[in-house]
Amino acid sequence: MMMPSSNARRTLEPEDLLRLRFLQDAKLSPDGTWIAYSVSQVDPEADEERIAIWLLSPATGALRQLTPGNGNGSNIAWSPDGRQIAFFSTESGTKQLYLIPVEGGAARRLTDLPQGVGRGPAWSPDGQTIAFSARATAEPVFPTRPYRVTRHIYRLDGLGYLDQGVHDLFIVPASGGEPRNLTRDRNHNCRYVAPVWSPDSREILFTATFFPDSYRFFPALRAVTLDGTLRDVVKEWGYGHSAGYTPDGRRIVFVGNRQGVPFGAQNHLWVIDRQGGEPECRTTGLRYNVHGALQGDMPIVARDQPGFEISRDGQNAYVRVQDGGTLQIYRVALTGAISYEPVVAGQRACYPLGLHDDRVLFSANSLNAPVDLFMADVHGGNERQLTCLNAEVLAELSLPQIEPLVFTSSDGTSVEGWLMKPPVGRPPYPTILYIHGGPHHGYGNTFSCDFQMLAGSGYAVLLINYRGSTGYGDAFSTMIDGRLGEIEYADLMAGVDHAIDRGLADPDRLGVCGLSYGGFLTCWIVGHTERFKAAVPENPVTNRQSWYGASDMALSHLESVGGHPHEVPEAYWRCSPVSYAHRCTTPTLLIQGEHDLRCPPEQSEQFYTVLKANGCVVEMLRLPESPHMGSVSGPLPIRRAQNEALLDWMNRHV
Repeated sequence: MMMPSSNARRTLEPEDLLRLRFLQDAKLSPDGTWIAYSVSQVDPEADEERIAIWLLSPATGALRQLTPGNGNGSNIAWSPDGRQIAFFSTESGTKQLYLIPVEGGAARRLTDLPQGVGRGPAWSPDGQTIAFSARATAEPVFPTRPYRVTRHIYRLDGLGYLDQGVHDLFIVPASGGEPRNLTRDRNHNCRYVAPVWSPDSREILFTATFFPDSYRFFPALRAVTLDGTLRDVVKEWGYGHSAGYTPDGRRIVFVGNRQGVPFGAQNHLWVIDRQGGEPECRTTGLRYNVHGALQGDMPIVARDQPGFEISRDGQNAYVRVQDGGTLQIYRVALTGAISYEPVVAGQRACYPLGLHDDRVLFSANSLNAPVDLFMADVHGGNERQLTCLNAEVLAELSLPQIEPLVFTSSDGTSVEGWLMKPPVGRPPYPTILYIHGGPHHGYGNTFSCDFQMLAGSGYAVLLINYRGSTGYGDAFSTMIDGRLGEIEYADLMAGVDHAIDRGLADPDRLGVCGLSYGGFLTCWIVGHTERFKAAVPENPVTNRQSWYGASDMALSHLESVGGHPHEVPEAYWRCSPVSYAHRCTTPTLLIQGEHDLRCPPEQSEQFYTVLKANGCVVEMLRLPESPHMGSVSGPLPIRRAQNEALLDWMNRHV
């Protein structure tokens, strides 16, 4: 990946982050001669984000802009003949489906739904029909009139209340016409619908997440015909998502796992006959996480793609696999003997985006390089970087040096981490321990604006994949069950000690922060040690007993604690940071999204109240109308407020 030149002149400032361009999506044309990709960039005059679609020839490098970016064009789908592109745009006010000729011309709007569109679009192989998801009603996602609740999960973060917020699957003729709802039955409600057509254009795969009698989040994989006939592909067996058909239409490939595996276990790649039967695991023995991800705070490309690409002969799938702090692209055999191997690797995060003949299109980013597009042959050779979206900005900057860390925790377990050294100053550095959420996610070689902002301001940033993180095998990711907070704390403190012992971190100038489960661990830490000078927990869990009744997903985490609160009350109190909050002396800034249904505001409010009552320096920043991940993927003013508050608090106290 293109890196800044050695004669870079200055350190990064927070406003530099608003100059960066971020890849949102990319798709290969059917004949492989063009790549359509969308890029977001902040418009400084309007103080908002714009998204434009571009066309790039991988053979010649020819580049032209297809949409002006005034309607935030995103979610690209090529027509089968390669002459048109379907995409979503907010030009009319709400997000709608549009078509635009590849040769140029005005875009044509295909939908005018009051509630807008959601996920997709997906173009049928015969070119006649486009599928997408949308809410079935234009009612507000937060009801304004009295309503009655009867189901376990009746609301979801980022969607609102399910009867109004969930998505159904729609189709519309590519030539124009009225959209038709294929999944009106409310028992088949969907969360993140990524529609995938069968090769014969007769059937659409999608995921259905919510069922009235269930409190589990495991998605069922379903198929629906164009007359609305539904069938389960994967449901009682386990869970399935990120699916696609083999080119002959006879089999379905999906990512998922069996029922009964521990919460946090690694995903695998499976194949099942189109008409049903027992799924066959094609990654047996692979200890790494199929379709894994690394946490950052920039857009993740390919949100509506299966996450893998299938070769034209149906023999292999090219799928991303999380190996520790990297995302590699593996080739997995779909027939015959079990066989898999990495073909695109390195200290980076790679996402497969397209496959044509012997070439694979993918995106890649690292701790110091935002996302760009690359192409290689299917064996990983002849790799070329196709875009340099931020070359001009990066060439001005001196970026942090990355120090990989491997250290031993208190019980002898080996743990991986990274220290981003600030480009100015000398060690030992003032250091911020930045904790990832999940807990079943991971940090690693992926770009983060927060990390760069802190490093550019003179802080070392310490990242640790504590036990509970994915990418290191099932035993590593699941051993925290029943001991939430304790094992992770030991790993995190061992990592801080390691950085201090190596002379990298200043023991008298330490800060700690994190979002979601990272917020939980931040609150846990300040109740167990006074070594940190400042703490910024964001959208944390602080009281697991009240979280059990208030969160949209707490019931899915019962095995992590050991049962329901009435069954193991002492466990709920033991693993709740509010139990130890009276000990806290660390100046703490809580950041809380007011529309967070995952870790509701009452969680931050409880911790705030205890700290305030005991004389600890504490403040709370409230983010209006912001869901759980609002400071990562929400509107620009929300993201900027979080950035500014985090940096200000560390500058004031560390």
